[in-house]
Amino acid sequence: MTEETTTHFGFSEIPVAEKVARVRHIFDSVAGKYDLMNDLMSLGIHRLWKRYAVHKMRLKPGLRLLDVASGTGDLASLMMHSMDDRGQIVLCDINGPMLEQGRRKMINTGLVSGLRWVQGNAESLPFPDHHFHAVTIGFGIRNVTHIEQAISEMVRVLRPGGMFLCLEFSHLAIPLLQPLYDAYSFNVLPEIGHWVTRDRAAYQYLVESIRRFPDQQQFSTMLTRNGLGQVHYDNLSAGIAAIHIGYKV
Repeated sequence: MTEETTTHFGFSEIPVAEKVARVRHIFDSVAGKYDLMNDLMSLGIHRLWKRYAVHKMRLKPGLRLLDVASGTGDLASLMMHSMDDRGQIVLCDINGPMLEQGRRKMINTGLVSGLRWVQGNAESLPFPDHHFHAVTIGFGIRNVTHIEQAISEMVRVLRPGGMFLCLEFSHLAIPLLQPLYDAYSFNVLPEIGHWVTRDRAAYQYLVESIRRFPDQQQFSTMLTRNGLGQVHYDNLSAGIAAIHIGYKV
């Protein structure tokens, strides 16, 4: 099998070796305004998506959880409110400034106990096999270079029977809405990014990366192929985002 030499970066094709650095540069650039941009772009709806995702996990006391591509810690913060002092959440992200934003935010809200921050790559997680009861990744999987390698790694560190949950932008389930969605995505979002973060290119990449991400059924097939069973998904806001869930076989 021939090793791929290029990969997509939004709609562009770039050498595989460059993608990690380019993605890191984007999140370095927007880390300070990341939460504000999420609120502006989604009119706050991303918060409802995240609450619903954590609700579906049905968390119990004493669990050991991993949040990959944890960013500023929104999912981890919600999970903490559903747990007790016996549990632990590890927040793992390749981007140092994003982790630091998350650490400061959680400390400011009094969330300290049971949390651990680790800078690491989703494609090569620095954790032992069969270690976590559940692994989550929210709005991060589409940014990795090799999606199936990242899935494989998250499954590797899951305990048998453990839950995998991915919250990610997806593909509209109502085709009639596509022109309106495209007009907003390609014309409005990058302009909001320009005025708020002074980095229009970062949000142009965001829009393009969403369009390049596999659709719901294709991504479900990837999950099944990499060791997850009972795979299913829920569309959110007509498929603008989707929650994918599976369990380690």
